[in-house]
Amino acid sequence: MYKAFHYLVAITLALTPVAAWAGEKIYGPGVTDTEIKIGSSMPYSGAASSFGTVGRAQAAYYRMVNEQGGVNARKITFVSLDDGYSPPKAAENARRLVEQDEVLGIFGSLGTPSNVAMQRYLNDRKVPQFFVFSGVARFRNPEAYPWTIGGDLAFVNETKAFARYLLDTQTDLKIGVLYQNDDFGKDHIAGLRQGLGEKAAALIVKAVSYEPTDPTIDSQIIELQQSGATTVLLATIPKFAAQAIRKMHDIGWNPLKLLAYPGATIPGALKPAGLDASVGVVTAEFVKVPGDPAWANDPEMLAYLGFIKKYASDLDPNDKLTVFGYYNAAIVVALLRQCGDNLTRENLQFKATHLKDVAIPMLLPGITLNTTPDDYSPIKQMQLQRFDGAGWVMIGGIAGG
Repeated sequence: MYKAFHYLVAITLALTPVAAWAGEKIYGPGVTDTEIKIGSSMPYSGAASSFGTVGRAQAAYYRMVNEQGGVNARKITFVSLDDGYSPPKAAENARRLVEQDEVLGIFGSLGTPSNVAMQRYLNDRKVPQFFVFSGVARFRNPEAYPWTIGGDLAFVNETKAFARYLLDTQTDLKIGVLYQNDDFGKDHIAGLRQGLGEKAAALIVKAVSYEPTDPTIDSQIIELQQSGATTVLLATIPKFAAQAIRKMHDIGWNPLKLLAYPGATIPGALKPAGLDASVGVVTAEFVKVPGDPAWANDPEMLAYLGFIKKYASDLDPNDKLTVFGYYNAAIVVALLRQCGDNLTRENLQFKATHLKDVAIPMLLPGITLNTTPDDYSPIKQMQLQRFDGAGWVMIGGIAGG
């Protein structure tokens, strides 16, 4: 059924753009000769407010593009609403963006529970929910949700890579897991089990969850310590990553710590936990990290730092979340440019599901965006790295999911 849907989309796009090629412009909601209005929902407040940096960086990038002439002479109007990491608020934001603000689509929204809350509404109305900041599998499921596309590394792929790393490097392996009690956390457990294979039941000795509204996770860390775990996977947002790392340090427990990339920010997690307490943390990465000497003279890094200085001086250039917002907005702009004067939701979907080796600034060398109508995971590769007290040190080479 889905392939038939895409066949119809392809036929429509093969026919309707003919007039556009002849000079006619075809527009969807939010588009005029001078404007492209897009939306997002972001946790600028609440337990995940550190992620609001992503939205601020996106807004700054769009300001830069507008100052440089816009996208095909159209300025981007970016309507980004605060959801406080609350699913009901995110759902309300989606309705407002579609029904009142009449945006072309919703791009780069952040958070698993928030995007889940919007997903059915947007898909029912065939509104793009593209390049979302969540690696859960349901945002990469074209059969069930053809109008939702992920924008970062799939969580299952990340944790499968962690599992291979553990099997290759650890001997006395007993794994404890702290996970957020939603699709974000559960996808990491699924990936870990897939990566460990038939050894998973024996090697995972304890898994405990938390809710995003919990004040602390001290009791969960004590449970994991008592389980005898020698390695702990933290499938957490930055607030709880910081609490977990600090608590382990305070009680004198030093297992190998694997930190899922959404929580692996130095300003948001490692600094609050204490840089000394964070030494040895391992994570996965797919973007260039500012401050790494390897990128000191890299043209993309220099352009990024120039962007921060001119358009986003209030943001920390060394915060990975700033980089996330920058590269995500660059994806959106690249997609809009590909659409030319056929700025309809249908054409956006067609272009977004036919990406081929698309290079975006600040992705690690060798990583490009690729999608097909049956594959909604644009990023499939990553780099494992370890925190040394000051920055990240790469472990091995580029790995697949």
